[in-house]
Amino acid sequence: MSRNPLFFARTRSSAISAVLVASLAAPLLGGCFVGAMAGITAGSLAAADRRTVGTQVEDRTLQVKAESAIRESFGENVHINATVYNRQILLTGEAPDETIRSQVEARVSTLPNIRLIVNDIQIGFKSSLSARSNDAFITGKVKASLVDAQDIFANSFKVTTEAGVVYLMGLVTEREANRAASIAAGVPGVVKVVKVLELISEAELSRLSTTPNNGTEPAAGPR
Repeated sequence: MSRNPLFFARTRSSAISAVLVASLAAPLLGGCFVGAMAGITAGSLAAADRRTVGTQVEDRTLQVKAESAIRESFGENVHINATVYNRQILLTGEAPDETIRSQVEARVSTLPNIRLIVNDIQIGFKSSLSARSNDAFITGKVKASLVDAQDIFANSFKVTTEAGVVYLMGLVTEREANRAASIAAGVPGVVKVVKVLELISEAELSRLSTTPNNGTEPAAGPR
């Protein structure tokens, strides 16, 4: 079937674009799953994280704070996940109405050091435990497939799944973004792939490959 991603980009002075790409619908067909978990090799995971060490710490802290804020403010009324990469927060899950959906985003926006919030919370009933377990299984299969591909660094991507929709986050080149999305779309059970990525140039990738970005300067331009 035809797969035509729709790109929404905003350019940064550092030549990194924040890209929200909704799409790459995947057919719900069975088939051979290439790259079982047993195929994960240490070499494929050896590449350094492209975020700075400081940003990695900030991301972990932001995720904990965001999830705590949502839980404290909305309790059992919602099922919402906050996924953080490079100080961008992706909100997924379900809220009962548009008002609460907006209120969740507003509450999270009060947290410090956020660069961008992507709100993809759906309006509807909370997903079941079995559905969430299936999403976790799909995430695992996508991660294994990225590793098995060998031509991209799997740990440059953060993967999360909600209702069969796979979200990709990371600091990657356009080539890597398209390759990863194509791989994810081919995993059985994936309904759609949404890229919430920051694009770097091939030159920047080459620089990061020779000098891992583990210093104190942020990877995506000034704070």
